[in-house]
Amino acid sequence: MQDDKALILKLQNKDEAALSQLYDNYSPALYGIIIRICKDEQHAQNLLQDTFMTIWDKAHQYNPEKGKFYTWAYRIAKNKTLNHLRQIKSLIQTEDLSVYTNKEDSITVEPEYLQLNGCLKQLDQHHQKAIELVYFKGLTHREAHKEMDVPLGTFKSYIKQAVKKLQLSYDKTVVWVLIFIELIK
Repeated sequence: MQDDKALILKLQNKDEAALSQLYDNYSPALYGIIIRICKDEQHAQNLLQDTFMTIWDKAHQYNPEKGKFYTWAYRIAKNKTLNHLRQIKSLIQTEDLSVYTNKEDSITVEPEYLQLNGCLKQLDQHHQKAIELVYFKGLTHREAHKEMDVPLGTFKSYIKQAVKKLQLSYDKTVVWVLIFIELIK
């Protein structure tokens, strides 16, 4: 945390090395949020770069007394992604393509997805809901605890318990990404 404060102060003084270090520290978590929202790898990479350009340009606006750096950066990434999606005209489907779908085409599902989905289904209902709100819908802990109508501390313990249970049953990179995101919140 102290290291981040020093890096952020350097960033506010336009130190490019500080930006690079913050990029290394936060880009995996921010990319995860962006890709979950936009679902397009090329756009997600561009949006991540845009996010860090905005962080560079607006670093002077960050106030550590108002919240964590990650939360501030998360909001920038989320807003940029949502604004991008609003600008894409192809979001509106103008044709009914279901008529032309070949019913014999099979849908391939990655085995890792099936395994993770199975592990998620084994969690208690409140743990599933907590994971869904934070990691798949992109809500912050503060937004999600209100959605579930539980105290913030209780909600955070749901997340920690769920991640621990997932670690036991699903030993893959996804769980480590969830843990990393949890550590920087």
